[in-house]
Amino acid sequence: MKVAEYHSNEDVRIVDMPVPEVGEGEILVKTKVCGICGSDVLEWYRRMRKSPFFGHEVSGIIEKVGKGVKELGRGDRVFIHHHVPCFTCHYCRRGSYTMCPTYHRTNLDPSGFAEYIRVPRTNVENGGVIKLPDNISFEEASLIEPMGCCMRGLKRTNLQMGDTVLVVGTGFAGLVHIQIAKMMGAGLIIASDFFDFKLQEAKKMGADVVVNPGKEKVKEKLYEVNEGRGADVVVVTPPSTRVIKEAIEFLDRGGTLYLFGPTSPDDYLSILPYTFFFSELSLITSYSASPIETNAVCRLMQEGKITTQGLITHRFKLDQIGEAVRVAARADESLKVIVNFE
Repeated sequence: MKVAEYHSNEDVRIVDMPVPEVGEGEILVKTKVCGICGSDVLEWYRRMRKSPFFGHEVSGIIEKVGKGVKELGRGDRVFIHHHVPCFTCHYCRRGSYTMCPTYHRTNLDPSGFAEYIRVPRTNVENGGVIKLPDNISFEEASLIEPMGCCMRGLKRTNLQMGDTVLVVGTGFAGLVHIQIAKMMGAGLIIASDFFDFKLQEAKKMGADVVVNPGKEKVKEKLYEVNEGRGADVVVVTPPSTRVIKEAIEFLDRGGTLYLFGPTSPDDYLSILPYTFFFSELSLITSYSASPIETNAVCRLMQEGKITTQGLITHRFKLDQIGEAVRVAARADESLKVIVNFE
């Protein structure tokens, strides 16, 4: 089978590997679609990985089932998640599912950008496989995991009904945050981005006000439309300490700064604890998603309460994976880049 190997954003190779053997409790999935995550093109992040294999936003069809698998069968259309928690450890008992040791040990074999994927028994048993309803396509299903990440993060902000939310960066993740914030009851949503076409999409997804920092000052616009106050929740999607520091200035008293994109381990941020203390500001982060969020997103997709229309801007085949990675890394004209295997 064909598998993609990542060495850098400019060096992605297709290699041949044997199709994985399926053991007891496992399944083999024939890949239909795999999306490119922002983390797939963060070169510092990829250098930290032990494996050159990558990709985890996957949908496909079950090709084989191992002994003991009862609720899944050959031919089932599925979404598969690369990580699952144990649901019983200290972290899981506290609801910190993505901090679970099992979560970090589980993975797909060899990766999402492979023609066939072995899904380990733990993933099968702990919610890492979702049967797809007939009205969810393989392309839409590949968005379940990244949408789940956005949902989990917004849940952690403790967003209140009627809150003002500022979303900084309206790429794929920013647009999904806008949809979910609207669903969670945000009263006013402002979106900021340097690309007008992304701001146009933000309006379609539910943003009430959009602002291009290259043309006007975000803080001035925010205060103008929000009764002279900052935002209750500021969502920062770019992995940039410069943007994070600027975003602190957009918070209202008692507000929450939510970091969605991971910054490099070499990046540092200077803040004034004085400001955080006397304004009662909170800073939260959110890493990945659990089966709780992926199942919720799938249900919302099924019921038409989350739209995927317009989110996928570029489609490639597996033999074009190098160009797909470069387009996703530039992120200037793309939202979500996916690879179709047929």
